[in-house]
Amino acid sequence: MIEYIKGILTELNPTEAVIEAAGVGYGIAITLPGYSALVGKEVESQKSKVESEKVKLFITEIIREDVHEVYGFVTKAERQLFELLLTVSGVGAATARMIMSAFSAEELRMLIATGNAKAMAKVKGLGPKTAQRIIVDLKDKAIKLDLGGDPTELFNGDAALNDEMMNGVRAEAISALTMLGFASAASGKAVDKILKAQPDMKVEAVIREALKML
Repeated sequence: MIEYIKGILTELNPTEAVIEAAGVGYGIAITLPGYSALVGKEVESQKSKVESEKVKLFITEIIREDVHEVYGFVTKAERQLFELLLTVSGVGAATARMIMSAFSAEELRMLIATGNAKAMAKVKGLGPKTAQRIIVDLKDKAIKLDLGGDPTELFNGDAALNDEMMNGVRAEAISALTMLGFASAASGKAVDKILKAQPDMKVEAVIREALKML
């Protein structure tokens, strides 16, 4: 069992990070908060082999006969929350990642602690019954997790983006949503609506808002 992978961050997009360790490149599925935490580290990580500049992700492996998936998290607490979600009947790895991309770890814990099934049920593929089951099964366990504040706070961008930059944000957001299983047409409409209202949003923030709309 892999506890963590530490190495050079060679590729990064909102759904996957590639970390090179001992000459092997590991494709690791990540959440949107994980992407936010890693933004900006890709270039720094590649510039030097210094130990302090390597990135580290805590790993959860999903292994079945026809599947071997690797999920990575910036903190152990975030990984624990993901693994707690997997213990709930009806919640698979894809749904758990979707939930943890729609909300930060602290936001999700707060929803569970306060019994806010309505907000949680907005995540694609979840539904009110499964959301309520998550709350019932995990309320006591989630409250005890030490998240150390919110390590997944989104980075703030410049006050304004030019058209080229906004188009890049739009394309990357739609691509990420498509990889997460949403139809490209519906993703495009949601992203366009968000960017029309707030054209200076960073890509990770756009994706998070779109996940709540789709």
